[in-house]
Amino acid sequence: MPSSRTRDLTRAPHDFRSGSTDDVGVVGFSLFQTALGVCGLAWRGEAIVATCLPESTPGATEAKLRARTGGSDRDLPSFARCAIEAITSLLEGAKTDLSFVRCDFGPSTKLALDTYAVARTIPAGETISYGELASRLGDKRLARGVGAALGRNPLPIVVPCHRIVGANGRLTGFSAPGGIETKRRLLEIEGAGLAETSTLFGALPVTVKPRRTPQR
Repeated sequence: MPSSRTRDLTRAPHDFRSGSTDDVGVVGFSLFQTALGVCGLAWRGEAIVATCLPESTPGATEAKLRARTGGSDRDLPSFARCAIEAITSLLEGAKTDLSFVRCDFGPSTKLALDTYAVARTIPAGETISYGELASRLGDKRLARGVGAALGRNPLPIVVPCHRIVGANGRLTGFSAPGGIETKRRLLEIEGAGLAETSTLFGALPVTVKPRRTPQR
């Protein structure tokens, strides 16, 4: 069942309370309203440990965040409030830079950490391919591993895995709710030029005009 803060949040999305970070080992979380829907964010100490894009309901978003982090609904510390305000701004179409957000990715491979670090340098409104990101890590053959790391990304939006696309700008591989359509919507909000376009008749097969039979 959604917490009281979840219900209040839908009426006053920016009504946050300041909290203490004395319990550095304890995970806290908060839900917050965005243009995309109700998102979630969790923290431990002075770092963000998880973010969650909207599920089908705010209650489902909260349940997923609890299951992933074991956290509880707690007073919001100032650094988490700043992160939430920046994410909210980005999802309203501003070119907000989230590189200031301090992250704790927990146990992760070096490849995953390097992948997240490079992904965070991609500005809003721009995209690169999995192969290009791998090249920035020094070896284009790492593209498959890069894709796997982004598929496990615990901090969507903060680590903007939606800005990594397939060859020729093709939208592929997005594990958040809504899949590729959510990825497309995020890129559209940020003003990214998409190579893929969808039109009313785009998926229809090309028809071949029938050959006329000559009259005798």
